[in-house]
Amino acid sequence: MKRSHVTTHVLDAAAGRPAAGVTARLDGLRGDAWEEIAQAVTDDDGRISAFGPEQLDAGTYRIEFAVGEYFARTGTETFYPSVTLTFALADPAQHYHVPLLLSPFAYSTYRGS
Repeated sequence: MKRSHVTTHVLDAAAGRPAAGVTARLDGLRGDAWEEIAQAVTDDDGRISAFGPEQLDAGTYRIEFAVGEYFARTGTETFYPSVTLTFALADPAQHYHVPLLLSPFAYSTYRGS
């Protein structure tokens, strides 16, 4: 079976800088239940490059970002205590980069490279 690798990058769009110190959890959907695969913290550049195992099977996954804790540390009011991005690894031969563009009252994401 082919397998895939996941990375992420969190940018604080309101502050115009990487979001360092954001805790993120990677879960995989196993049957009807979510199973934790890994947990990591963004580095000074807002990246998690070693997230979970080196490779993952095709399937449905999610990353939950603890953005409320990040904004509390920066003294910034936010609407979101956490942000969860759910995505499908359809072609496990590919690298999947799942970035988060963050501000206190909005966020966006896209499939990165």
